[in-house]
Amino acid sequence: MANRAVPPLFNLKNVDKIVINKSSARRIQSGPTFNRLTVLWVDNSGVPFNTTGFNAALYRGSTLIQTAAFDRFGVVFFSLVTTLTTANYTLVVYDSFGRIYRTKSIPAGVEAFSVIG
Repeated sequence: MANRAVPPLFNLKNVDKIVINKSSARRIQSGPTFNRLTVLWVDNSGVPFNTTGFNAALYRGSTLIQTAAFDRFGVVFFSLVTTLTTANYTLVVYDSFGRIYRTKSIPAGVEAFSVIG
């Protein structure tokens, strides 16, 4: 097998943030990619549902932390919950009539979560 080419490094001011690992260059991630908890609702194939009209509630124990509406692309964003999460949460997904569709536990230490099915 042939060696893969390594792209050149142009920004040499940030050399301390770049690690050269044998034949590839990688950036060290200094923090989470998402700064607020993001939940994605997908089918078994990983394709997001059309979630127009769906809502979610986030609980820590029995305390309601925040409610938020899903967008039409299967994503709900909790602006009050920073990441990486420091507590376990319970996510409850409702339709527009208030019927519960899913209840999931979100562990501590995550920045994003996926509800499958």
